[in-house]
Amino acid sequence: MQEKDIKTIVKEKYGQIALQSEPAGCCGPVSDCCGVDYTVFSENYESQQGYNKDADLGLGCGIPTEFADIEAGQHVLDLGSGAGNDCFVARAIVGESGKVTGLDFSKEMLTKARSNAQKLGFANVEFVAGDIEEMPLENNQFDVVISNCVLNLVPDKDKAFAEIMRVLKPGGHFCVSDVVLKGELPDKLKKDAEMYAGCVAGAMQMDDYLQTIQRGGFKNVQVHKQRSIEVPADLLRMYLNEHEMQDFRNNKIGLFSITVSGIK
Repeated sequence: MQEKDIKTIVKEKYGQIALQSEPAGCCGPVSDCCGVDYTVFSENYESQQGYNKDADLGLGCGIPTEFADIEAGQHVLDLGSGAGNDCFVARAIVGESGKVTGLDFSKEMLTKARSNAQKLGFANVEFVAGDIEEMPLENNQFDVVISNCVLNLVPDKDKAFAEIMRVLKPGGHFCVSDVVLKGELPDKLKKDAEMYAGCVAGAMQMDDYLQTIQRGGFKNVQVHKQRSIEVPADLLRMYLNEHEMQDFRNNKIGLFSITVSGIK
């Protein structure tokens, strides 16, 4: 798929998910939106301070705020902020004296996030429209950048991490959760648009992902958490026959959620 096509696929699919609770929205709940379960990677946020159920669409693959060392009064940027889930958790940490900015390129997600923020009465949480590869944000602006299962969807990871480097203050840091791969995915999974939007087909090899971060100039790159993800058999059957599924398992192909950080 071309880079432009990938972005269009992701924008449309996540726009559908944002609207899934509305009459004109997706064809079912988020858990089976249009036939693909995008929640298979998610972790339970209910114990997190600042958690808001309306903002949790189950689209993450970790809880980056757990390892982000966010402090009161800091300015935090959440990339691919969706309905605002991680932003509201971060806001509980930065408090009244801090600020949280969410960046997303889905109009529908931005609408949902802004509505959620308004309901919560947060004056120091804002949501900005923009592309992660070309953020409409000033240099050296943020203390911490977080992201949850989103950078995987960005076609040019080098551009994404270069932009993270640019917007971070000197000495600032990022902490992101993402899906990575060990072993080769079958071609049918690689080429499928639905699975790309679901963070599977676009997964990088774990070593390549970490090298991309290091190539971006970040220091003290650290993997805080690594969790194996089991791709449900009924999901695989949508793309593979029984013989291909057996090959998939015999090759011990693995999908993993990792939470990683680095310092500017």
